[in-house]
Amino acid sequence: MIEQTLQELVDRFNRRAAQEPALSQELQGIRRTVALKLADGRAFGVELADGRLGGLTTSLPAKADVTIRTDAETFLALVRREMGPMKALVTGKLALDGSLDDKLLFRKFLR
Repeated sequence: MIEQTLQELVDRFNRRAAQEPALSQELQGIRRTVALKLADGRAFGVELADGRLGGLTTSLPAKADVTIRTDAETFLALVRREMGPMKALVTGKLALDGSLDDKLLFRKFLR
């Protein structure tokens, strides 16, 4: 279920980037590797390159620019917009490792 949800999130983000020239322009030239580490041990990776997400894997990337650590329940609540990222961060249900700029990019994925 998580892998399918991640693929849907990637697809939704890519559709939005294609429909919103400002978003696409903002992300142009940015290359980042994002890792998702779930509390149950599952891990995923995805690449952001030139305004598109792709290369979804079911393992941790060798080197990630941003690492998202959470549990499956919180991740799904974030994707479904049942919980906001700030609430998840403040309550300790979500942790983001990376630069401040990269952390701010995280919000764009969930819109």
